[in-house]
Amino acid sequence: MSVKFRVQLYCLLLMLSAFKGESRYLQENEVTAEGLLSLLNSEVKRELSEDLIYRRPLRCLDMLSVEGQFTFAAERPQLNCAAYFIAEPNEVINIEYSAVDIDCHRGDFLKVFDGWFLKGEKFPSNEDHPAPLSERYVDYCDTGVLRRTIRSSQNVAMIFFRIHAPESGFTITVKKLVNPFPCNIISQTREGSFTMVIPHQHTNCSFSIVYPVEIEIEELSLGRRDSNDASVERSIPGCGGAGDFVELLGGNGVDTSKMLPVADICYSLNGPAQMKVGCDNTVMRLVSSGKFINRVAFQYRPLDHHELQKIKGNNVEDFCLIE
Repeated sequence: MSVKFRVQLYCLLLMLSAFKGESRYLQENEVTAEGLLSLLNSEVKRELSEDLIYRRPLRCLDMLSVEGQFTFAAERPQLNCAAYFIAEPNEVINIEYSAVDIDCHRGDFLKVFDGWFLKGEKFPSNEDHPAPLSERYVDYCDTGVLRRTIRSSQNVAMIFFRIHAPESGFTITVKKLVNPFPCNIISQTREGSFTMVIPHQHTNCSFSIVYPVEIEIEELSLGRRDSNDASVERSIPGCGGAGDFVELLGGNGVDTSKMLPVADICYSLNGPAQMKVGCDNTVMRLVSSGKFINRVAFQYRPLDHHELQKIKGNNVEDFCLIE
C-alpha cells in the first residue's frame, strides 16, 4: 500500500469518525461520570502510524480517550469550560500545552487537574491521592512556560479553562504512558477484569466502575494468611483496625471518601467472593500498610434490568441496592 493511499485512507477514517459522534457536545447539566464515559462507546479507536498525529478542535466541554493534539480557539467568551481525559487502566496521561494566548490579568486561566472533578467531588479522593490537593492543580497563569508538561498520577486527568476574548486560545498535546503499578483507576468499560498490586507501599488504591455491576474477587493476597475460610462480611465493625484490607464501596458520586462501605475483607482468600451492587458507582479499594505486597484480582460485569429489579425488590440497604 503506497504512502499516499494510506494517508487518504486515514483521512477518510477520521472524517467518518467525526460523523459518527466525535462532534457531540456536553451540556453543563449533563456532566456526569457515566455521561462522559458514554462518549467512549461512539469514539472510533485510531491506529495511526508514528509519523501521523491525530488533531481536532477542543470543545468547551469535552471528553477524550485518544492521544493527539487539540486546539481551542474561542469564538465568544467561554467562562466555564472543562476537558476530561481518560486512558487505559495501566496508563497515565501526559499533557503538554503550547501556543497559549490567554490574558491572565483579565481573568483568563488554564489549569490542569490531576484527576477528575465532577459535581463537587474529586477522584481520587484526598485520602487516596499521593499529593495534597494544592499540588494537584497546575495553573498556567502561575507557572507560565516554566512547567509546560504535566503528568497525571492515574488514568484520568482534566483541564479547566476560562477565556474572555474571541480568537484567544491554546493547544495541548496528549500522550499516554505505561504505568507499571496502576492505582486509582476509572474503568472505561462496563465489564472486564483487573489486578491491583501495591508493592510495599503505605497507600490506598481504588478501581472505580461507574455502572451497577456484579463484582467477583478471584484472588486476594494481603501478605499474610490468617484464615483461608474468611468470607465477605459487612463493615460493622469492619476492617478499620487492620492495616491491610480490601473494601467494596457503593455510591452515586466519584469521591470514595463520601461513599458507603458494602463489604470488607481482612484476610487473604483462595476462593471467589461475589456480590451484586446496584449503585451508580462501585469501587474496589485496596488499603495497604506498606509492610506487604498486597494483591487483589477481580472481574466485573453490568447488571441487566431483571437483576436490578430483583435487587430493588429485596431492598437490603437504604443507600443503594445490594445483593
